[in-house]
Amino acid sequence: MPANPGPARKTEQGTLYLIPVPLGPDQDPRENLPPATLAVIAGLECFIVENAKSARAVLRRLPLACPLQAIEMSELNEHTPAERWPALLAPLLAGRSVGLMSDAGCPAVADPGGAVVALAHRQGIRVVPLVGPSSLLLALMASGMNGQSFSFVGYLPVAAPERVAGIQALERRANAESQTQIVIETPYRNQALFDALIEVLSPDTLVGVATDLTLPGERIRVASVAQWRQAAHSLPRTPTVFTLARPPGPQGGSRPASRPAPRAAVSATSGSPRRR
Repeated sequence: MPANPGPARKTEQGTLYLIPVPLGPDQDPRENLPPATLAVIAGLECFIVENAKSARAVLRRLPLACPLQAIEMSELNEHTPAERWPALLAPLLAGRSVGLMSDAGCPAVADPGGAVVALAHRQGIRVVPLVGPSSLLLALMASGMNGQSFSFVGYLPVAAPERVAGIQALERRANAESQTQIVIETPYRNQALFDALIEVLSPDTLVGVATDLTLPGERIRVASVAQWRQAAHSLPRTPTVFTLARPPGPQGGSRPASRPAPRAAVSATSGSPRRR
């Protein structure tokens, strides 16, 4: 009688790599992604992508270990029903590593890929974010606004009354907390959002408009609402990030967030120090 082989050995899981891609469809990824990120992409044979066509356009520019036609791609976008999400993890559970790609920029940030990342964590799958361009951080960096306290709020409501209320809420938060607010919009509604910001916000509130970041047509401007109102501005229907912040402090520039009190003082007053 053969010896009992014992319990079956569990297959080692693959790694889910979060792969940033260039912010423009015609950009060469070798000019925007560091060598370490490119090396990971080159070794993968399976991807979860927002759009297969745009993903292939990125991958065909790279020296892949696997022929492009042999690469497996599964789409995950706003039309993918939730019941299909677990199937996207099947290669990972079988021991194969997978790359998650958005159409532009970093996956899982204002992107459907976040749902699969959350599911991967629940399955105990290793998740590794890779270095690459993020329009949100680039816009914040270029704004000169508070980079120590900021909030990405995504899209504001489309309907006018709700949008006005949303803008007013952002301005209250920016003033009360000295917190930079970051907003995005679909390119064809850029002008409507900009016009609403300039109409609703107080004259001294700062508004930043960063368009086509990292692309040849990149435009970045930060000015007060009063300054924006001095002339009409036509925004292109291309990816744009909007930032807003309370007026600058007496020394110029956005007021920095207050420094934490010394540890002993905080402990004496609140019983627990602030974490940095």
